[in-house]
Amino acid sequence: MGYKVLSGLAAGLLLPLRHRWPRLTVLLCLPAMAGGLGWAAILVAMFRLGRVRPKPFELAGWVLLTCVVAVAPVLITQSLSPGSILLTLAFVVLSAGAPAVLGLLVALREQLAESLQRLADAGEVVAQAKAEMAKSEERARIAREIHDAVGHHVTLIAVESAALGASSDEPSVREAATRVRGLAKQALDEMRTTLGLSSTTAEAEARTITDLVGQARASGVDVELTGELAHHEVPGAVERAAYRVVQEALTNASKHAPGAGVRVDLSNRADALRIVVTNDAPGGEPITELAGGAGLEGLSERIRMAGGELDAGPSEDGGFQLVALLPQDS
Repeated sequence: MGYKVLSGLAAGLLLPLRHRWPRLTVLLCLPAMAGGLGWAAILVAMFRLGRVRPKPFELAGWVLLTCVVAVAPVLITQSLSPGSILLTLAFVVLSAGAPAVLGLLVALREQLAESLQRLADAGEVVAQAKAEMAKSEERARIAREIHDAVGHHVTLIAVESAALGASSDEPSVREAATRVRGLAKQALDEMRTTLGLSSTTAEAEARTITDLVGQARASGVDVELTGELAHHEVPGAVERAAYRVVQEALTNASKHAPGAGVRVDLSNRADALRIVVTNDAPGGEPITELAGGAGLEGLSERIRMAGGELDAGPSEDGGFQLVALLPQDS
């Protein structure tokens, strides 16, 4: 086998190197170009060289080097006319430069496609951000309207209660007026905290389930509390959710079972907090259907968002029972 065949075979066998070292592969294919059988290998190598997007002057240099190696043996060994020399040079330049330019165009097309995809992704992110901003602005507007409308009436309740307590000589009326005024102030504070319109949440966070049960007892509700939450053992989010569970349960018991006894049991386990609120049947008549309305539905959604579970329904003794399970990692 002669030099041409051996160099051509060697160039073909070395082509896998182009994926990692395209410039080295072109150099290794040049001896086959000098022998005349390296065109197939050099076309593949030059295409790969164009794909790595070298600088224009560098790519032109590689094309020129390939042309020189391909043309020099022909000019040395053969006597060609000027026209034939020009045709030979044109053929070699086109043959060596076309795959390199084609590889460069393919690389630029891929880069453009990636840029367009990133631009589309950025557009989606911007659209989502605008939608979230619009939702936030709408929620803020609704919160301000609720605060202005409800807050005005709650403030009037507090003022009227204070005036009633100051103008009455009966201790029971004054005590009830003071309690109503305190509840109105607490409702206003909780509304501001929930709507994010309060500059501080210290007062809201200071209220505990024990305080809530005490307020219910002061309002005439027969409440029995079993268990207690330790602030250093229960995460703040779990404690606030537990407070809302007991608050909603006591509100429903007062509304749907007036005069019935209520039992609140708190079980602080290692992995979850279990809250059971049970009330007796109102007037001795058993409860046969779910009560609670939108407040209970909203509470159930809140518990699910916290990763917990809520079960509410008639109990075996004819009363009503609410069971909430809150994970401690909330």
